[in-house]
Amino acid sequence: MPLSFADACAQITSADSPFELVDAEVRGHTYKVFKHAPPSFADLWNATAARGDATFLVYEDETWSFGETIAAGHALGAALARDYGVQKGDRVTIAMRNYPEWITSVIGITSIGAVAVMVNAWWTAEELVYGFQDSGSTVTLCDEARLQRIAPHLADLGLRAIVARASGDLPEGAVHLADAVTPGETPDPVVIDTDDDATIMYTSGTTGNPKGAVATHRSHINALMAYACRGAVDTMRAAADLADRGEEATANDQPVFILAVPLFHITGFLPVMMGALAGGLKLVMMYKWDPERALELIEREKVSQFVGVPTMVQDLLECPRFEEFDTSSLRNVGGGGAAAAPELVNRVKSEIKGSSPGIGYGMTETCAYGTTNSGDDYLNRPTSAGRAIPMMQVKVVDENGDDVGTGVQGEICFYGPNIIRAYWNKPEATADAFYDGWLRTGDLGRIDDEGFVFIEDRAKDMVIRAGENIGCIEVEAAIAEHPAVYEVAVFGLPHDRLGEELACAVYVKPGETTTAGEIQSHVGERLAAFKVPSVVELRDEMLPRSPQGKILKRLIRDELTEQRANG
Repeated sequence: MPLSFADACAQITSADSPFELVDAEVRGHTYKVFKHAPPSFADLWNATAARGDATFLVYEDETWSFGETIAAGHALGAALARDYGVQKGDRVTIAMRNYPEWITSVIGITSIGAVAVMVNAWWTAEELVYGFQDSGSTVTLCDEARLQRIAPHLADLGLRAIVARASGDLPEGAVHLADAVTPGETPDPVVIDTDDDATIMYTSGTTGNPKGAVATHRSHINALMAYACRGAVDTMRAAADLADRGEEATANDQPVFILAVPLFHITGFLPVMMGALAGGLKLVMMYKWDPERALELIEREKVSQFVGVPTMVQDLLECPRFEEFDTSSLRNVGGGGAAAAPELVNRVKSEIKGSSPGIGYGMTETCAYGTTNSGDDYLNRPTSAGRAIPMMQVKVVDENGDDVGTGVQGEICFYGPNIIRAYWNKPEATADAFYDGWLRTGDLGRIDDEGFVFIEDRAKDMVIRAGENIGCIEVEAAIAEHPAVYEVAVFGLPHDRLGEELACAVYVKPGETTTAGEIQSHVGERLAAFKVPSVVELRDEMLPRSPQGKILKRLIRDELTEQRANG
């Protein structure tokens, strides 16, 4: 008889197991936490350093060992404390694309009890300035491209920059990373409580500027262990299925991860990078996404674990040279950030032989961990986001916050130690998102009688484009600054590859003229490129409204969707 998910969870999290769960009081609420979780990132770094010369990171033609990576991070932490006056609780910003130095930066910052502020490297100069000011950072670790954007603002911000992989002279207030650190140095020990702040990661919201999601050491490490625990549950169930058939499990090589998503995204940071670092696994890092390059690395490095947004999985399968590369090492192909079409789930199984598809449903606010669907469960329920292990509770509530029960649609809510502490300096947004320790996701869905979560709609005014959250209000505010715009509505349209694309309907002021290209250029000057609408509809009449005066975005979206479907 197959081993049930509930029975496997009970065995894996039982007393005296590595994933034993116990009760803990956290900010006035009782959560299930992993008894054997390291208290802080600093403890995790020290344990990881013991892996010494074993290969951790492959970046282009560079290879970094576990020992080298942790040592470089510790040397940076020592420099931040000694020469930059960074103390426990201070915020230090990381503003760079995927480089090994991104990883050593987060090690250095958190090893001295400071808070790593992870800003989106795609942001414009204006957006980056907002992140520095909002977080109160006085030091940033950045790359050359980000330095070029913020250099004119360093003095006004009182910001000092430590720059990775830059060439030539740097402007006043900036120094090369190699000149800032002394190899081999280690920071003085700092007492770090498990509930101290560890990171601030910005997430697009529905009320204008992005919000800084503040996660503690406990939040991150319990999420990290939850992923490992879920992997153990899946392995136990698979072994039980083989035993029922009279077969034995074969030993697999050590997993090899590929980092195809940005480190400033919670998926890239926690389940992929941190999962590899904590698990003693090899991580193959990409500077930016390129499906053909990814296939080359999968073949060369024998990658077994691919985690990305569904768009990336589709890009792999659609790559014209896909058949030329050996993808037989892949065992798990999945990710999150957006829903995957059922057709894509089946294609992974049929076109990448020996692999198993998977999907995860989490948020920046949950340190990525939420529900997971994989293997036969996913093939049988390709529209479900899966189930959660007992560390996290999931429920669906009505507008009053009351549980609606099995099979009824409502807002999905999460409860667990991996939930963020708050939004940085935004008490009203924090109060709106949390109640009694529960996080309101803003997603509408239902839970079936076996605990599978189905996401069916979105309550928040948000578009998810290829895994990137875009707050519609932020884009509307930018468009509204255009002198020819009377009113605007921003929304998402279905897109085969991206999941959603950003669209807007603009009512142009009587007597004024503009073009779609002008609107797009206007937004591009103010916001990151992924926030520029790809569809701009110009109207010469007011946008449709409800009796209460609210713009009917759904009506506009449905009209445009039908027009596009009919050519």
